[in-house]
Amino acid sequence: MYNILVVDDEKEITDAIEVYLRNQNYNVFKAYDGEEALEIFQKEDIHLVLMDIMMPKLDGTSATIKIREKSPVPIIMLSAKSEDMDKIWGLNVGADDYITKPFNPLELLARVNSNLRRYTNYSSIMLPDDNSIKIGGIELNNDSKALLVDGEAIKITPLEYKILHLLMKNPNRVFSIEEIYERVWKEPAYNPDTVTVHIRRIREKIEINPKEPKYLKVVWGIGYKFQQ
Repeated sequence: MYNILVVDDEKEITDAIEVYLRNQNYNVFKAYDGEEALEIFQKEDIHLVLMDIMMPKLDGTSATIKIREKSPVPIIMLSAKSEDMDKIWGLNVGADDYITKPFNPLELLARVNSNLRRYTNYSSIMLPDDNSIKIGGIELNNDSKALLVDGEAIKITPLEYKILHLLMKNPNRVFSIEEIYERVWKEPAYNPDTVTVHIRRIREKIEINPKEPKYLKVVWGIGYKFQQ
């Protein structure tokens, strides 16, 4: 059974989400601020976090940063429509996905299921050529699930790994944002703009100058490619 941590300072929201998740046989832990969330995360074996942005004591983006320092578990941000910049910031600091309040319970469950599926399948990704792909100074190693940049191991999340794997496995091929989303998220492109945020994070990890990338290039009006 998967353990899901629901973090929101509005008790009505956490209680409602708990009902939805328990009906799908998920085990639920609830927290009402970022500090309480971190305490639970340290004590329990959490598989996914639903994280509100605006909370007392410690906000959701700060809590996300602290969780991401220790774990690659999926983090889905819960954001109000007026919090677009906070939502983007949350993705930049390590969240995997977001859902806007008020949300449809079926969409919430679909996002939880898809993020857990990607996370649990992370260890089963198979790479060709002796379990590694190397282009220039960039290497993905399947045995260690590591990203190496000029021989140095760089931290990478499961989503970043999958995006980079898709592009490196098909060098010089241009993928649209929608195609990247559908191939990696394994669902219709509900939030394709999240791809742009993840691409930006990958560039910061692999490029000497992310503003003038050598490897991960944009093809204006079409999408992205990994330059061989």
